[in-house]
Amino acid sequence: MLFLLFFSLVSFTNSNDRIISGTVYSQADQQALPGVSVIIEGASKGVMTDQKGHYTITISSKDQFLVFQYIGFKTTRVPIGPSNTLDVQLQSADQALDEVVVVGAGRQKKSRLVGSSAYGMAVVPRGVTVSNQVRIWGQPRPTETYQKIKENGFTSPIKEPLSTFAVDVDAASYSNVRRFINNGELPPKDAVRVEEMINYFQYDLKGPSDNRPVAISTELSQAPWNPQHQLLRVALKAKSVDTDKLPPSNFVFLIDVSGSMAESNRLPLVKTSLKMLVDQLRDKDKVALVTYAGTAGIKLESTPGNQKMKIKDAIDDLSANGSTAGGAGIKMAYKLAREQYIKEGNNRIILASDGDFNVGPSSDEDMEELITEERESGINLSILGFGMVNLKDSKMEIMADKGRGNYAYIDNLSEARKAIITEFGGTLFTVAKDVKIQVEFNPAKVQAYRLLGYENRLLESKDFNNDQKIGGDMGVGHSVTAYYEIVPFGVRDNYAGNVDPLKYQTNSKPINNTYNHEIAQVKFRYKEPGGQKSKLEQLTIADKPIDFHHASADFRFASAVAELGMLLRNSEYKQQADYDRLIARAKAAKGTDEEGYRAEFIRLAESAKLLARSKAVANLGEY
Repeated sequence: MLFLLFFSLVSFTNSNDRIISGTVYSQADQQALPGVSVIIEGASKGVMTDQKGHYTITISSKDQFLVFQYIGFKTTRVPIGPSNTLDVQLQSADQALDEVVVVGAGRQKKSRLVGSSAYGMAVVPRGVTVSNQVRIWGQPRPTETYQKIKENGFTSPIKEPLSTFAVDVDAASYSNVRRFINNGELPPKDAVRVEEMINYFQYDLKGPSDNRPVAISTELSQAPWNPQHQLLRVALKAKSVDTDKLPPSNFVFLIDVSGSMAESNRLPLVKTSLKMLVDQLRDKDKVALVTYAGTAGIKLESTPGNQKMKIKDAIDDLSANGSTAGGAGIKMAYKLAREQYIKEGNNRIILASDGDFNVGPSSDEDMEELITEERESGINLSILGFGMVNLKDSKMEIMADKGRGNYAYIDNLSEARKAIITEFGGTLFTVAKDVKIQVEFNPAKVQAYRLLGYENRLLESKDFNNDQKIGGDMGVGHSVTAYYEIVPFGVRDNYAGNVDPLKYQTNSKPINNTYNHEIAQVKFRYKEPGGQKSKLEQLTIADKPIDFHHASADFRFASAVAELGMLLRNSEYKQQADYDRLIARAKAAKGTDEEGYRAEFIRLAESAKLLARSKAVANLGEY
């Protein structure tokens, strides 16, 4: 009887809980809003809307209101009615400046100060009590690390006619930047890698029509932030392959289960993300699990892809505790991957971590040396970054680059879905490795040029033909876009530079011949996935820029992404870059946008504009 009474009480309690779901829209244009915080009033529990503005939250019988918060919109407090569906429209804030409190530099908004966030800034919407905020008090100072970026400047083709770099298909910077902005702060400038922001998006590029793994295309128009300059787009598109025709995979999931991974946006999100990947496995694939905390160990021996429940149970059984022996975990993962190696298959380690290694080899240089020793084994290393406050972005970027893999930052389930399901082939199955691009500019047409981004992927000119120097890898269906800003010959501005004639050697002069109708020549090299000798392809670019308004929608949209990156970096080359113009351009070039990523970018740019304005006000001392 006591057992039945207890069971009935538990059942009664649980029956009082119910699930509320709905979609959050902008009142102005009825567009769904991703990344909106949905919080139960009076509790710390909350969720965020996904890519399409959807949310689902469990409430109890005593909960009466939900609070909806989003940068640039008025906080909305909505009563919970009897219906389990609750759609909400948020009204744009006419002035969002008084919602931001800047405390990192010792300044305070006199209307209301509640404490510093983990990043030195807290978003405190009007009409919401402090108890409703995501935890602000008592958070540690940030220890996130980013590799220092020395921004590319303008270069004379007479002095340096060749620009050489390895392609980069990582997209971690964009989702990390999004996380900062959605949390109410502009990102650190070194967290903004312009090329990764551009390449976060899919573009309508023509793939190779024959047996080649990669096709190249170019587009030339005006630079929207300086119409006197030109903007050259160089794009690569990898071939598409049906999933069932992809080679078998030998995966090793290497999972950080140290104490720093205990929070909800780390190990729990890792588990959900990896289980999404397990659902994509085929019978011919296999997976092993290696974990590391104070020590490394094998959690699951290599298991066929048709035993999904066994793999998922092993993932669910993970818990976080202890220090972080990342080096030992990597060594063990490579050893296990070698033991299960599939000839002509996809052999890959997938590391899920915040990158905070603190036992054994842990510096960026240690990790680089360790990965470099293993990369020629035919086993690639991909990185999934999680968490905030102590995210070691610099370490994970280096590891992915040196490990012939890619690096994605996952801050929510929508991003996990994009990286693991939507882009499954492009992320995990290589069709061309060591891909390098080299552009030679014609000094008769170009006074100066500047590569936007790729600062961490630059190569010396001689490295292009050296097959011992690694490039970037491209996966199934993947695309890569690079932009060059060009100062045309005859344009007078400060960016072309002015150097006095040399005294002890002859100044080079452009060749005046039949090449005057060409602006540049593009070459790219690549190796087959199992090959050691590279193949060369090249393309000549005519000096025929098209009017910007007639450029492709992808060209115009990607230019808006690049412009936002320059503004977030406060680039010395941003020139006439402007939030309002780039937002308008992105809206006009959004296209079909079935997944909603471009709409999300527009919202992100609008939020960044408000944050930049509030920062400017704070710097002027207007409180």
